[in-house]
Amino acid sequence: MVLAVSVKSVLLPPLTLGAFLPSMPLDSLFSTQGIMVMLLAAYAVAMWMFLTSAPKVHTIMVSDLEIARQFYEGLLDLPAAEVPLHYYYNYEQTLGAPGVDPLYMSASPSMASTRGLNAPDGLWYQLKKNTQLHVIAGANTGKKNQQRHVCFDHDCLEQVLMRVELRGLKHKILRQKPLNFLVKDLEGRVIEMAEVTN
Repeated sequence: MVLAVSVKSVLLPPLTLGAFLPSMPLDSLFSTQGIMVMLLAAYAVAMWMFLTSAPKVHTIMVSDLEIARQFYEGLLDLPAAEVPLHYYYNYEQTLGAPGVDPLYMSASPSMASTRGLNAPDGLWYQLKKNTQLHVIAGANTGKKNQQRHVCFDHDCLEQVLMRVELRGLKHKILRQKPLNFLVKDLEGRVIEMAEVTN
């Protein structure tokens, strides 16, 4: 059995940049307005990529930063984390207000130069793959000079509690909602972890 096959060559016109773009003259695409639209679109894509890749940050206020460092680094063995890019330049403090250089706000210029301009305060730890823990000072001490760690996020304290349980540390859950538990550190100090509800 013999099959006859006929092959015809089909010539396609060469593809150009205009084949992929809407039917508009290239003059308007590369005009000032066209370039501005392309730049805005590129900026929107870059911002979307930046915001989707930025880590989620949980903040815990503590009564003593050095005791907190010993607790989170020593007992919980949390690795130190890089400060997220959006926390540089006091991003969270300048929302809705024009940014002011801290050098002008400082009473003494030596204070600004020793800490570094726009240096974020506190301790930074990697809690999960794309989740960071920001530990800052500001909580008051509890009863009998008890250390307090206060957080507004239930999810954050649940992750810390899970880390406490995995490390086998002595702890006592006082309340589930809002979450409140006690942990003993190696020095025998009691640290109260408290969720604050709005």
